[in-house]
Amino acid sequence: MSPAPGAQTPGAAYVVPLRWDGRPDAEVRELGAYLASLRDLVDVTVVDGSPPAEFERHAAAWRGSGARHVPPRPWPGRNGKVAGVVTGVLGARHELVVVADDDVRYSPAGLRAVLDLLAGADAVRPQNVFSPAPWHARWDTARSLVNRAFGADYPGTIAVRRSTFETMGGYDGDVLFENLQMLRTVAAAGGRVVAASGVYVPRLPPTARHFAGQRVRQAYDDFAQPWRLAVEASWLPLLVLAARRGRGAAALAGGALTAVAVAEVGRRRHGGRAHYPATAALWAPLWAAERAVCVWAAIGARARGGVRYAGSRVPHAAKPVAPAGRADRARVSGAGPGSSARPGTGG
Repeated sequence: MSPAPGAQTPGAAYVVPLRWDGRPDAEVRELGAYLASLRDLVDVTVVDGSPPAEFERHAAAWRGSGARHVPPRPWPGRNGKVAGVVTGVLGARHELVVVADDDVRYSPAGLRAVLDLLAGADAVRPQNVFSPAPWHARWDTARSLVNRAFGADYPGTIAVRRSTFETMGGYDGDVLFENLQMLRTVAAAGGRVVAASGVYVPRLPPTARHFAGQRVRQAYDDFAQPWRLAVEASWLPLLVLAARRGRGAAALAGGALTAVAVAEVGRRRHGGRAHYPATAALWAPLWAAERAVCVWAAIGARARGGVRYAGSRVPHAAKPVAPAGRADRARVSGAGPGSSARPGTGG
């Protein structure tokens, strides 16, 4: 039975890994108010990798929220978010842990739905939906709809069992597509991953500037899914070939209609019509045109050593993970952020 609204959810923790530098006071206060709204439902921890002065500023602002506020412990890899996730999950005081980006805004009902599913799984990936939805959020929603049409989207929040996470020894921090890497590592450790595409969790949209800066980085994620990279990299050459044969307009029209149809399939799956407006699929041709160009920019970045992220180049979107044998699982069991164990990845 799900707990009543306002009741403490047994065995549930909520982890927010973040690194902020110079965020406006209004945003800091807004996150603090959200964290405070969760304190009767889950045990909240913010793992804050911000510079020291900003860390203290956040500590003062969130002191009354009921959330624990801690720095990340060292973890190998260039993706600092992974250090925050590993610190928060292995430091959680409960078995069921919801990890969420700082822009994710669970409702009590959504939180309980994810935790109910996690009771029978090792990891749960719900569906994020932008709220509010300015033009650039609607543009990016088309990507989510296409993902849903072919399976499931990759949200900014994943729920995971602490015991499974501990057994698998955390996950590789030297990747860009870190949520996929976490899910792959859970599965390789023998865990059950549930795609909860019918559980919709609001997410604040990024600024238009941040959205623009994510285009090539999101395209770079294709390197973790080679079949997708091959398909999307073919779009621009096929269009150029069609144009040379005098069929450019027809190819554009056909591609646009196909993109809309695929996105509409994603919109209709798992009750999506109640959460995405009827016009949502119409943004898919713009997203497809963007991806047709940005995937080649991503290929160029790979040739230069990787895509730029947090001041360095990250060569891997995600890595394959070899299934762990019994001996491997025993070796990584009990690994914590300060241990010498490394994420259980291979290849």
